[in-house]
Amino acid sequence: MSVVPAEVLPGAVRTLPQTAAPGAAELGPPARLWPSLVAVYRAQLSRARVARIPLLFVATFQSVGITVMMRGVVDSGGEAQSVVAGSSVLVVAYVALNLLSQYFGQLRSSGGLDHYATLPVPPAAVVLGAAAAYASFTVPGTLVTAVFGCVLFGLPLANLWILLAVIPLAGAALAGLGAACGLLAPRPELATLLGQLGMSAALLLGVLPADRMPGIIRLARDLLPSTYGVEAYARTFGADPDWAVVLVDLGVCAGVGVVSLAVATWAYRRAAVR
Repeated sequence: MSVVPAEVLPGAVRTLPQTAAPGAAELGPPARLWPSLVAVYRAQLSRARVARIPLLFVATFQSVGITVMMRGVVDSGGEAQSVVAGSSVLVVAYVALNLLSQYFGQLRSSGGLDHYATLPVPPAAVVLGAAAAYASFTVPGTLVTAVFGCVLFGLPLANLWILLAVIPLAGAALAGLGAACGLLAPRPELATLLGQLGMSAALLLGVLPADRMPGIIRLARDLLPSTYGVEAYARTFGADPDWAVVLVDLGVCAGVGVVSLAVATWAYRRAAVR
């Protein structure tokens, strides 16, 4: 009597040996930082394009108005350089500190962080992508304010290109602070208040000439990261700028930016798990 194997019978299903443990599921590879950052940046850019343009117009109009007001108080020279540089960087502070703090404060209070927590993206990509999207809107307003201020005070436009380094570096430092304020504030109203206070500090400490400030106010000015971006831009107006000092100021902005964005990433993880 011969035995016919079951796999050769008509309609039979051939079974394969199971090598994987029962119930084990193979997870996909984690999302990488750079592709996730680009995806979040594009999503935030498309969402904020319509809603934020009127506010950015207000930020530019505010900075231009401050420049015109200071024209009646400050003459040409070193003080004019501080006014123009401070007014230009103020556009970045308005968005990075004020708007970004409000955005993350509302995102936390409305449960929007739960949506991002379900996405396979690193927390750093969410913070960096949102900060980069908001900072992108500051470029036109900053350039308009800088050109208008230079023309108003008779300053040269030759080194206007330094803003291409000042905007992202000062913006990163301020955006990290703004995001951290919004994520750590227990209520969205408090996040808005912190953003407003930060922008007011950037206005008073960045636009007003440092020579007219008391010593304790100068110390507070040194603690504000945006003032190093202001100093870096203001130093380029001279006939022979000290580029080594300019690089040091930009390096301070970059260092503070790394630390503040790391704090914002930690604050995001802390808020997302609650």
